[in-house]
Amino acid sequence: MMKIRDGLPPKDLWPEQIYTLPELRYPPKLNVARELLDRNAEGDRGGRPAIFFGGEALTYAELGRRVNRLAHGLRALGLGREDRLLLRLPNCPEFIITWLACQKLGIVTVSTMPMLRARELAYIAGDAKVSAAVVWGGIREEMEKAQTGVRLVIAGEARAGDLTWQSLVEGQPERFPAEETGADDVAMIAYTSGSTGVPKGCLHTHRDILASADSYARYVLAPSEEDRFGGHPTLAFTFGTGGLMIYPLRFGASTVLMGAFSPEAMLETIQRHRISIAFCAPTSFRLMLRVPEMERRYDLRSLRFCVSAGETLPGATFEEWAARTGTEILDGIGSTEMFHIFVSSTRGKVRPGATGVPVPGYHCRVVDEAGLELQPGQPGLIATKGPTGCKYWRKPDRQAEYVRFGGWNVTGDIYVKDADGYFWYQCRSDDMIVSSGYKIPGPEVEHVLDEHPAVAECAVVAAPDATRGFITKAFIVLKPGRGSSEELKLELQEHVKKELAPYKYPRQIEFVEKLPRTETGKIRRVELRQLELERAAGKPS
Repeated sequence: MMKIRDGLPPKDLWPEQIYTLPELRYPPKLNVARELLDRNAEGDRGGRPAIFFGGEALTYAELGRRVNRLAHGLRALGLGREDRLLLRLPNCPEFIITWLACQKLGIVTVSTMPMLRARELAYIAGDAKVSAAVVWGGIREEMEKAQTGVRLVIAGEARAGDLTWQSLVEGQPERFPAEETGADDVAMIAYTSGSTGVPKGCLHTHRDILASADSYARYVLAPSEEDRFGGHPTLAFTFGTGGLMIYPLRFGASTVLMGAFSPEAMLETIQRHRISIAFCAPTSFRLMLRVPEMERRYDLRSLRFCVSAGETLPGATFEEWAARTGTEILDGIGSTEMFHIFVSSTRGKVRPGATGVPVPGYHCRVVDEAGLELQPGQPGLIATKGPTGCKYWRKPDRQAEYVRFGGWNVTGDIYVKDADGYFWYQCRSDDMIVSSGYKIPGPEVEHVLDEHPAVAECAVVAAPDATRGFITKAFIVLKPGRGSSEELKLELQEHVKKELAPYKYPRQIEFVEKLPRTETGKIRRVELRQLELERAAGKPS
């Protein structure tokens, strides 16, 4: 079995991680499971709810007992320090129990999205060199097709002859002292969604995970043990890992896990479980706003605020949600590489359309391709330093590309910082459309199109053009009841011309039934750009 340290990037390519807050001064020996679970389960919070799922409420004490029994079971399988264990589970208590049991043992978790297929699972399992996998019975087929050769532990519905998750737990002792892992030992490998190419494994240590909670969650969310976190992001995605597991457990609050997302299911879950902090993607907020009489049909008064990430939150969505629910959505930018959000809006100081300001503990600036800091108002690459930083698994070339300019993490996002220190998203560096010498941020055009009453959602990309090199093209999903027509195309083009410089308007518009997405909800613009390149080359689409 390959040792984790052999997959770490060279020391000279490590980002500079800074710990400017007193809460970030951790001891050399640190175990994230002890901090998130044992301090609650064995303290005054033992009787408080930790997880709500379906009709079950799991207290911290009971969660602790289940985690400890599973830790004994995993050790009996021969798993221990630096082994990698793949998780393929929906949002359910078994996911959290397994993740925490692994951390107690020093096992490195490799979480995978439930919608991944055999090819993708085979790549991740092989790249991470996993020893075993815990798989939900209802989604086992793709893992079996992947033929990884690793031992499968089946949770949920099982078949005769399976090694079951339950069998690892039954009869095991209810106490298990956490391993004395180091603060900088790797706790998890999080794979990117692949929206910009092949998924990449991002290493996060026990210190990284707690530092995200003690910077972003502590200072931006400011949760109490009375809060109930909820939302639909998969726990396998770092947005969900943080928002639905790490942050509630760090502060003795509770998390509400739900099944498959639909706008009605999300609204019903908020109402039934009295969720106070909801994590959702921008698209999800737009879908909930389309539910007829949403604010009258559902009691959303428990919400203190909501959190959005994954893609930039349009100002129009923020304003409509605030007007109809009386609560703010805090936009943020994070990345799998940085673990979670490092620039965020703050309550009471939201500027609709702006991502926000650096999270306490992080430093951010806008730089050019040479790494020189740009003046306010000038677009460039956002660069950040803080208590978390990119450490790619077995990807030294990508590591050097991401961590540049003296250890700054450069995510590839184009931003503008205004005179007041607010950061405004422009586009991904590869989403900038250069047409006849003009530089056009695709998302800027998208935001204007989103404001048109006929548009449900859209994506704007560069399409090859013999005269201009590239032109701006919009793929548009219309709202129910709106039909496509040449007249509507002209209307949408004129709408953009009225709001933006005329050279930015979409010279081509294509109406589509849906947009391609990653499992995390991000629009796969790379797929649309490739489609246009193939069309220009005469390939059938």
